[in-house]
Amino acid sequence: MLQLPREFNVATYFIDRNVLDGRGKNVAIECGEQKVTYAQLLERVNRVGNALREYGVRPEERVVILLPDRPEFLYSFFGAIKIGSIAVPVNTLLRPSEYEYILRDTRAAVVIVDESLLGQIQNSLFDKRDRLNHILIVGEAPAGYTSFREVLERAAPDLAPAATHKDEAAFWLYSSGSTGSPKGCVHLHHDMVVATERYARGILQINERDRCYSVAKLFFAYGLGNAGYFPLAVGASNILSPARPTPEVIYANIERYRPTLFYSVPTNYAALLAYRREGRDFDLSSIRHAISAGEPLPAALFRRFKDRFDIEILDALGSTEMLHMVISNRPGEVRPGSSGKIIPGYEARIVDENDRDVPPGEIGALLISCDATCAGYWNQHEKTKSSFCGHWFRTGDKYHRDEDGYFWYAGRADDLFKVNGKWLSPTEVEAALISHPSVLEAAVVAGEDGDGLLKPAAYVVLNPECSRSDGLVWELQDWVGEKLGEYKRPRWVEFLSELPKTATGKLQRFKLRERQRPTQAT
Repeated sequence: MLQLPREFNVATYFIDRNVLDGRGKNVAIECGEQKVTYAQLLERVNRVGNALREYGVRPEERVVILLPDRPEFLYSFFGAIKIGSIAVPVNTLLRPSEYEYILRDTRAAVVIVDESLLGQIQNSLFDKRDRLNHILIVGEAPAGYTSFREVLERAAPDLAPAATHKDEAAFWLYSSGSTGSPKGCVHLHHDMVVATERYARGILQINERDRCYSVAKLFFAYGLGNAGYFPLAVGASNILSPARPTPEVIYANIERYRPTLFYSVPTNYAALLAYRREGRDFDLSSIRHAISAGEPLPAALFRRFKDRFDIEILDALGSTEMLHMVISNRPGEVRPGSSGKIIPGYEARIVDENDRDVPPGEIGALLISCDATCAGYWNQHEKTKSSFCGHWFRTGDKYHRDEDGYFWYAGRADDLFKVNGKWLSPTEVEAALISHPSVLEAAVVAGEDGDGLLKPAAYVVLNPECSRSDGLVWELQDWVGEKLGEYKRPRWVEFLSELPKTATGKLQRFKLRERQRPTQAT
């Protein structure tokens, strides 16, 4: 366990410390043409904190942050934390009803929102106006609203940190809500330090010379570390891009800003591989580590990326509850298709339905002990009790561990199903499908045949140059049958233009289960 002082404000660790250690002139953030030094970052964080105090925000009150990836996000996040209030970054891709839920759940004192997103929450804001002290608009503020820029200009540049405790709440992150309402994960002041030391320093060896670019946005737990507090821990540079992360945008940013650490998700790695330009290929030579999380990275994607760019993708497992990675592949020790090994300082168990540890090779429920795990879910007592058991967090994932300590994903607890009396892991069939050269993405769920028996139903997104046909259906079925065995052969295959996913890019299998089963059958 890391030793931190009892009185500890994490904003001083990530913001003030860089200036005190002589890194004030280092570039902390690059965003478009804008460059922000660590000295400027400290001043602007202080100005936000002072402005929030002037508006009556008290310790432990919530400040909702609804911003794309731009410097103002980090000013707001650490400014709120520095005065002892609670920063609540919110996904910019939600529906108005979801914003309504989160604003009601947080009882926010202040909302800091980008001008482009104001319309999404306007009705909810007026409904909650009796609880809100102020609404600050980043960008052009309409009549009746307060400009974030003008507030910063008026606020004082110096700010003493609130005397917070290392185990006090600092920020909330809402889970994706793919299986119900979003859950507010209450994270403490020490959590970001633990995640940084264990993963960013321990696995990636992040240092002051690094330049960090994340496709996952800052409002995600994954992105918040990648291009938020990880670089700030060592005086490195964040590369922020508010634009939608299309392959064209990502490749342009990599060639322009030359990141050394690149973070993305499997769906995006697949999109990058599918995108080409005439003439020379894209230059990714600045990247020393490429990282993947959010969903399992198929071995076929790893190999395609390695063959094309000579870069190993380090697949890893984390969650909003655990803040960042807890299991990861190591540089030079990647086992394609696996999530890697437990990160030193954390512990993992794989257990059966009676919470007894299972032997290597046997599938069970994954439990993690991690000092960065959240304190619980806000306003969800029963869910907190069922998910957090002493030092252990029940991830809801099914895994098996091999003899060498590598963890292999088998699906969510409710994803597995029996075919001919044998357990079938959808991810295994999906990996086999993705290894076919025509397939970009695949998802497998249980479908009922005419006798009411469960069989694999596959939904496939093809590579852009490939065409749908009955012949390809039969080819894919045979491909899986030959690789995995006949009972894992998809009984049905349907081609889709895209798979249903959450705003975080996670597959929504329940939507596929709700579909009428694919019509192609053998």
